[in-house]
Amino acid sequence: MCRYFKSPYWDGKTVDTLEGANPSSLANKVAKVAGPTNLAESAAPASLGVAAGPTVLETVKELAKDNGSSHRESPSSDLNDKLKLHLQQLVNSHPIFLFMKGSPEEPKCGFSRKVVEILKEEGVQFGTFDILTDNEVREGMKKFSNWPTYPQLFCKGELLGGCDIAIAMHESGELKEVFRDHGIPVVSSETKVGESAKPELPVSGKVGGVSDSTGLSAALTSRLESLINLCPVMVFMKGKPEEPKCGFSRKVVEILHQEKVAFDSFDILSDDEVRQGLKVYSNWSSYPQLYIKGELIGGSDIVLEMQKSGELKKVLAEKGIVPKENLEDRLKNLISSSAVMLFMKGTPDAPRCGFSSKVVDALQKEGISFGSFDILSDEEVRQGLKTFSNWPTFPQLYYKGELIGGCDIVLEMHNNGELKSALSEEGF
Repeated sequence: MCRYFKSPYWDGKTVDTLEGANPSSLANKVAKVAGPTNLAESAAPASLGVAAGPTVLETVKELAKDNGSSHRESPSSDLNDKLKLHLQQLVNSHPIFLFMKGSPEEPKCGFSRKVVEILKEEGVQFGTFDILTDNEVREGMKKFSNWPTYPQLFCKGELLGGCDIAIAMHESGELKEVFRDHGIPVVSSETKVGESAKPELPVSGKVGGVSDSTGLSAALTSRLESLINLCPVMVFMKGKPEEPKCGFSRKVVEILHQEKVAFDSFDILSDDEVRQGLKVYSNWSSYPQLYIKGELIGGSDIVLEMQKSGELKKVLAEKGIVPKENLEDRLKNLISSSAVMLFMKGTPDAPRCGFSSKVVDALQKEGISFGSFDILSDEEVRQGLKTFSNWPTFPQLYYKGELIGGCDIVLEMHNNGELKSALSEEGF
């Protein structure tokens, strides 16, 4: 059995096995078992690179973690610094780069030929390296990318995978999506081989002219700026916060919820003009994009890193973004706002019900200072406090965060001479 792949069982039956070490096959098998995260997302092609679906990626990571693979030293650590630098330069020499056997004009294996055909069908330009011409690169790239076979396809320095993955992504349309999200231009029919294609910029019409800095129309630029500043914290994402359409967008939403930050969002899948235009405007090629007070913070990886380091909380505070209170926190803060706190109908000077009036009279006769909150002024507090305290009526009297009771209990304690002692440091 492959050391990274346990036999998965479904209703007590073995559904698949894998012999040997084959990352591509492993990922594809996991994809079939894991399935899509929801009905809105189709099962992602099994890439372990930037295009992997969140379910597949997390499942593979967990399988690796369970088997202790996360504690193993990276294979690339065996490479010398000079070779690492050379390989990194090759990977980054073109936005799309293919390590293959042979050349695009003369592929030396069927798998390399197939990937070349796919890239041509996608209409993108790409660089290549013939690994048959340099054995040091051929063997080094296996360790550098932790991928044992060729061809190897990279996009913006990230490994997408080999032939099987390229085929699956191409057939599902996800390869086109990845290229688009990373700002890879499509080569027009007039572009000759060897010419660098310029990205086509979204056009919203000639009204207002064209911005010199971005090449976007003034109308589109104005619209993007309005959207970015729609809310102090703004997320441009795939889907909606309640129904994200990709794992990266879902993660950013989760982080903002954890930080208790109020935010607005824009579904870039609903408007391709905004989707493409914002990449140019922000000079950021993928989604989600998080903005705070009109300034780009970054994407999923950056937001996650900032949260872990505490930097996100610091930036939010510096920008004057305060965490929003949930109802429970708000009720706790109200209850503890005064040592003796009365939730009543009306105010002590003008009670709006006889029971509230009687409790106010009892407290004043005992000479007890107290805070109060008019539950008629806030329906959320009124209904929430009933559940929070498990007490269905008002008034409600609290001492140091603890519920004393309602009108009958307070009056009984007052008549028995117990109220003042209960609401003192030595009491309740």
